[in-house]
Amino acid sequence: MGCSLTMLGVHMAKNKKKSKQGPPSYNNRRALYDYFIVDTMEVGIVLEGSEVKAIREGSCSLKEGYISVDLEPPRLTLHQIDIGIYQPAGQLNHIPKRDRILLAKKREIIKLAREVDQKGVTLVPLEMYFSQGLVKIKLAIAKGKAQHDKRKAIADRENQRDMQRAMSKYSN
Repeated sequence: MGCSLTMLGVHMAKNKKKSKQGPPSYNNRRALYDYFIVDTMEVGIVLEGSEVKAIREGSCSLKEGYISVDLEPPRLTLHQIDIGIYQPAGQLNHIPKRDRILLAKKREIIKLAREVDQKGVTLVPLEMYFSQGLVKIKLAIAKGKAQHDKRKAIADRENQRDMQRAMSKYSN
């Protein structure tokens, strides 16, 4: 008998579709709650090999991170982000909460330094993601929110959600 396996309903493994999600992205939602975002900018970051692998694996947190600006020499430094340990690296592993240098042009760093000199303005990391195989940081020039501003943002968000629910009831 000359019947093939596909005619019998048996499918080969190569016909299975693989779901690929792509490299992970990390957001700092706490920064959006605590600050008004004035402007954003994309910069690179200097990492060790085990750090990149740990980020790809999914062990990273931007929640407590902040950025400082130095003018002599001009550079941006990222503090307090936690990149977890990459187990297969063994003894060649990195320090999880070390300070990391951010890569930006000299004129951009000087511009950011002028912005941060104003009262109540700071630099915070908003997002960490892969772009063409490189890790990038989206940083924000941000102004701190007062407590009443945070309460107002929560109330506005809840009102918006209630309006969406009411609209969905009438659209059905």
